[in-house]
Amino acid sequence: MPARLTYCVSPRLSPRLIWAAALLLTLSPLEGHAEPADLAPPPPPRLLVAIVVDQFAADLFAQYRARYTGGMARLMTGAVYPSAYQAHAATETCPGHSTILTGVHPARSGIIANTWYDLSIARDDKKIYCAENEKDPNSASATPEVSAIHLRVPTLGERMKARWPASRNVAVSGKDRAVMMMGGHDIDEAYWWGSRGFGSLNGRTLAEAAQQENIGILATLRSGAPAMAAPAWCAPRAHDVRAGSELIGTGRFAVEVDQSEQYRVSPRLDAATLDLAARLVQDMKLGKGPAPDMLSVGLSVTDYVGHAFGHQGEEMCIQMAELDKSLGVFFARLDAMGIDYAVVLTADHGGLDTPERLDQQGLPEATRADGALTGAALGQVIAKKLGLTGFVIPAGTPAWAPSPVPALVAADAPFGDYWVTPNLPPETRARVIAMLTGMLRAHPQVAAVFTKDELAKVPMPTGSPQDWSIEQRVRASFDTERSGDVFSVLKRAVVPIPVARAGYTATHGSPWDYDRRVPLLFWRRGLAGFEQPAPVDTVDIAPTLASLIGLSVPAGAFDGVCLDIDGGPADSCAAR
Repeated sequence: MPARLTYCVSPRLSPRLIWAAALLLTLSPLEGHAEPADLAPPPPPRLLVAIVVDQFAADLFAQYRARYTGGMARLMTGAVYPSAYQAHAATETCPGHSTILTGVHPARSGIIANTWYDLSIARDDKKIYCAENEKDPNSASATPEVSAIHLRVPTLGERMKARWPASRNVAVSGKDRAVMMMGGHDIDEAYWWGSRGFGSLNGRTLAEAAQQENIGILATLRSGAPAMAAPAWCAPRAHDVRAGSELIGTGRFAVEVDQSEQYRVSPRLDAATLDLAARLVQDMKLGKGPAPDMLSVGLSVTDYVGHAFGHQGEEMCIQMAELDKSLGVFFARLDAMGIDYAVVLTADHGGLDTPERLDQQGLPEATRADGALTGAALGQVIAKKLGLTGFVIPAGTPAWAPSPVPALVAADAPFGDYWVTPNLPPETRARVIAMLTGMLRAHPQVAAVFTKDELAKVPMPTGSPQDWSIEQRVRASFDTERSGDVFSVLKRAVVPIPVARAGYTATHGSPWDYDRRVPLLFWRRGLAGFEQPAPVDTVDIAPTLASLIGLSVPAGAFDGVCLDIDGGPADSCAAR
């Protein structure tokens, strides 16, 4: 009979290695020929951390991944899907964030865009912001009473709280809509950037963590901050480009005294967002309670930099370096707290560089959208042709401005949804829609046009999002109640900003792959790393995280599927 042996396993090993060692040591030396059993799955993590980097295109990830040495480098040792999809056509902040922790497409969540129009409501402001409660008399689309009222499905954090009442659901971001779309209706702590610091939902008292964060921010605003250093590898990106009245390409994010807008459009805001998130983890003891907790973090600066300066200048290069650094600091702080946490990082959409720079980089077809495609301009032409009165646009309205009211045709941009006023006889309204559709289809910058009736007949797409037609992509963000009467798709590389201006030289929002493709990375200590080029979907995140913590949901609750991310011989989705 073999002698009894005692083995000691170092507690410094990762949990997965400890489990593997324990399993292997149960075999006698005489039993080495036995077939190895599947490794038992690790216990569920105590804290889920979902990080969304706004406008973090798969192209940006590919461009800078070799330069990452901090938090992004850590995430790249986990499960990496370098080219996942925000599958729908409305590649904007609100729809994109809404897919990540609900597990459903915008057509099902009801979040079809950042803003839409309801020309039948009583208030003068007919625009509806995705994260406002327009029923509140104090709310307006530009100054909303922030709410998740338009989100029709629960988030993962809400499902966790329903299953485990002790679970906490916390969301922090530079944008209120990111907080609402990831946190949902039932959030324990919710914070986003205001004008000079972080604020919360109306009527809530700021936690000590937020108060302390704001004290530090105000100190920076009162003293100003110097320009940021650029890594040496940013040098090839540093050259000036003229975009309309703006000179971009060599900015370094200096903050003048009391210039909160300069602070907002700088890597400092992402660092502050992560710092506040870490403070909340510490103060609330997230990940150490009787039930798993959910922390959502929206990092908004990549989007602000992308809009203001484009993707290929020194500004974005510095942002990528600082993002990596700030994430590294954040993860180190979570490590020091001794929390068993799992992380997913992705983006709400991609983006496209400024056409002026693209023209210098072998894409001469890149151009700006024609101002004649705005709702205001199209409505004026149609009203004149049909002899309709009462839809006069004020003189001097900029070509890039949203349609004022009253309007025959309302639209938030020269592409996407167009709404025709209901204040017309049915026959006249049908003629307006037909004329609008014809004018859009005849325009040389337009690739496709769909009417509301046409989209309503299209089945919801399934299967790989890389194989979806343009019509299917549009259908995935179409809602019969909220979507426009007509939906227009601009041709590839047509940037839907007729006139570049300060803070807005480049954008996103198309159904083309540069706006749809985003990185998707999962990490947990002990997770075996791998890279998979499969075109997975951001609606797969919620079911994957739910499986990770052993949360059962009703059949059909998600549009996405669970991804087997543990890299081991057992199926991590089936094992729970």
